Order: sequence, then structure tokens, then C-alpha cells
Amino acid sequence: PVGLAEAQQFVANFHRHNGAPVGYLFAVGVSDGDNLVGVATVGRPVARHLDDGRTAEVTRCCVVDAAPKGACSFLYARCWSAAKALGYLPTEDKVTLPSRPAHLEFFLPLGRSEFMHNLAATIREFAASLPLVASCRIHSIDGLSPSALVKAMEKTGLQTSGVGLISVDHPICRNAVRQLCASGLRVITIASDVLQTPRSAYVGVDNRVAGRTAGLVMGRMARRTEGRVALFLGSRTYHGHEEREAGFRAVMNEQFPGLTILPAIEVDEDSMTSYAVTARVLQGRDDVVGVYCVGAGRTGIGRAVAEHGRPRPFVVVHDLTNVTRQLLAEDVIDVVIDQNARLTGEQAVIRLLGSIASAAPFLSPKYIEPRIILRENIPLR
Repeated sequence: PVGLAEAQQFVANFHRHNGAPVGYLFAVGVSDGDNLVGVATVGRPVARHLDDGRTAEVTRCCVVDAAPKGACSFLYARCWSAAKALGYLPTEDKVTLPSRPAHLEFFLPLGRSEFMHNLAATIREFAASLPLVASCRIHSIDGLSPSALVKAMEKTGLQTSGVGLISVDHPICRNAVRQLCASGLRVITIASDVLQTPRSAYVGVDNRVAGRTAGLVMGRMARRTEGRVALFLGSRTYHGHEEREAGFRAVMNEQFPGLTILPAIEVDEDSMTSYAVTARVLQGRDDVVGVYCVGAGRTGIGRAVAEHGRPRPFVVVHDLTNVTRQLLAEDVIDVVIDQNARLTGEQAVIRLLGSIASAAPFLSPKYIEPRIILRENIPLR
């Protein structure tokens, strides 16, 4: 960084045809190790229609004749980096970002879900790394009940510009989202959408595609053309879980009619419940060739499958966590269809900032591609 007086003096001494700038936002310099050999100043745009609070202009770039090769390019690059860090020229993956730091809040049903905790950690760390985030608060929702979300939302701060949330698709939740939007806040949904609301964006996988992928994998790799498939849901009140189930059933019915899906069992995202019902299903039938877990409860299902012994059913679950990593490595489950908590968390922050900056009420859809993870290709993250 270079002060205004020093930058003005340098430009006055060495610029071939322009005088020193009157004012500036900031200036950067380059030296040859001993002496200053170039400066660049950045200020508000000269053209009034570009002076929108988020655009900066390089007003002078000046180097001495003896400056090292590439000095001007270095100065322009440093101007760009500094402007971006200060909130000017702010784009990320072609999403326009706000010109001033924003206050963000997220409402997540953390509970005992490792995926949710991984998602919260990513949001917290990524937001802390961005100068455009003035503050980021994460609230834990107590359970899946709509009233729990409404109660948590009462803590929304007056300075908050945007809210991200994971919620069940319920009239109370829809009304809460509508009220937030009506108050001027931007709202995004994460992992599971809330329909018929003016939310700005959804961040996550296309859950119907994820369910269809699970169905194709199950049918192709279950090693049997006939048999029963056990289906466990976290909760149908999650739109995402409902979409996954619909996609799974569609593919199984279309392409694998010999595999019959047993009546779906909701486990309320609880591993103890999922363990009990999975053990009961496996002990009570000898024709179960596959198990599909739509949401949480993976720990309990893995435990029941491991205790069942060999031969075991083919098992497909969602979300790569430390638990599912271990279950894959130990050959207790076969496939994880992952929505990538790290990428989902980062995109949640970016898309929420983008919705705050955008004049349009909705951002264009951009789904996260699900990953198919097997025992032999478990990624580090």
C-alpha cells in the first residue's frame, strides 16, 4: 500500500501526460527492492453512471523507465485483489456480490446429524474468510417441528440482510419464510427446498435426481433380479426426502420390476429408531436384498446390517460423513450418494450474498452435482 501524498508525488514526477490524482480510494506500489519504481491509484469511477458503490476504477498507473518487466501487470493485479477484498468488483462464480459487508444468519437442525454439523462448520469457516461477510450467526433448530423454526427465527437480528435455512415443507414454515421476505430479508433454502415461497434460491442437489441415481445403483448392483428392498426415510415433511423417495420409486418401478419396495419407514432422523426398525426388518424376512436410507439414521442402519452378518443386503445411503466413511471402509454399506457438505456450505454463503446484491427476486437455479462414492474412491473431503 502507498499513501495518497506519496502516490501523488510519484505520478507528478514520472507520469508522461497525466497529473496527479486529486483523491483516491487506495493506492499500491511496486519496488525493485530498494526504491519505489511504480504506483497505481484506484478511485471512484469518473463516469457518473458507473459510480454505483460497487465499481472502482484504476485512475493512474505509472512506472519509471527502469522498472522491471511486468511491473504494470503486477500493479493491475494488486489493484484487482485489493478492490475485491474491499468489496469492489465483487463477483464469485459469476454471482454478483454485495458492495458492502452483509450480516448473515443460518438456521439449521443440527441435532446429532454429522452432516448438519459439517455443513455448519463449513458455513462458519467460509464466511469468516470473506471480507464481504460482516457477521455470520448459526442457530440450532431444536428438532423438525415447524414451531421450533419459528421460535428460532425470533432471534433474527435487526442488522441481518440474509437468512439461510433448512426446514421441513410445512404451512407454518412457508408462512415464516414469506414473512422474512416481506420484511426485506433475502432467504435461501439449503439441502431441502420449501415450495410456494418467495425464497431467492435453493442450494443443494436435485433431490429427485439423487433418488433416481440411488434407484439405478440399487437395481444394477443388488445382484438379484427379484427380492425386497427396505426403504427408510428421515421424514417426509422434508421436501428433499419426499423427492428422493419419488425418484427412487420411479426408477425401480420402470427398470427393475422384480425388486419390490417394502412400505417406507420413517425414522425421524434418529439412529436408535433406525437401528431398531432395520434389525426388525432383517430378522423378520429372508428376502431383503437391498436397503436404501434416504436421510439420517445411517449409524443405526449400519449397526443393524453389521450385526445381521453375511450374506447382507446391498446398502445405499446419502451423505459422506466420518460414520459413512467407516461403514464403507469396513464393507458394511456399498454406496454413498453425497451432496458434499463443504461445497453446499460454501455455495450457501455465496448464493445468499448474491441474493442480497441482486435486484432480481430470484437467482437462476444452480444444483450441486451428487457424487457416487464407493469403498475404493473415498475422498479426503
